Amino acid sequence: MKRQNPRLEGRGFAVFRGRFKSPATSMLVLLSDDRQSHAVIKFPSTLENPSGFHRLIGGSVELGETSLQAFKREIREEFGATVVHPELLGVVENIFTLDKEPGHEIVFIFGSRLAGGEVIPPEGGMFSDNDEPMWVEWRLIDDAETAIPLFPESSAALAAEYALSLSQAEKHP
Repeated sequence: MKRQNPRLEGRGFAVFRGRFKSPATSMLVLLSDDRQSHAVIKFPSTLENPSGFHRLIGGSVELGETSLQAFKREIREEFGATVVHPELLGVVENIFTLDKEPGHEIVFIFGSRLAGGEVIPPEGGMFSDNDEPMWVEWRLIDDAETAIPLFPESSAALAAEYALSLSQAEKHP
């Protein structure tokens, strides 16, 4: 059985391990306190994206767990944090090419806060994903001027809709 790019194993991309592997990924739109930015992982350059790329935080859904369980587990493992009031924002089919290798995943995108407030510093910070260093930074919701692409592509619109819905809910409780 062919394996996907080894640079991506355990980094929020579905990979083959053994006979079966879930092609599902569970990710989080984590907004900053001012709702102007959301947290993303900064990945290094690829053949398709020489400046690197951003992905929402999260990871693969393991066999036997739901997308919600996976999302909570990934946040606990990577940030030592607990999510509160998770909300499913959408499900996206992401077909992509990475370093000339085809990829395909089903991505469950949740919106949530973390118990205890922000764990990611305003300037970003280094975290660990399966003992691999992972740089997490804040990306503006209004990211039209951002040269680094965000994947899955539709996650930017979901992040903007989520920020707007929370702002409207505060104005009209």
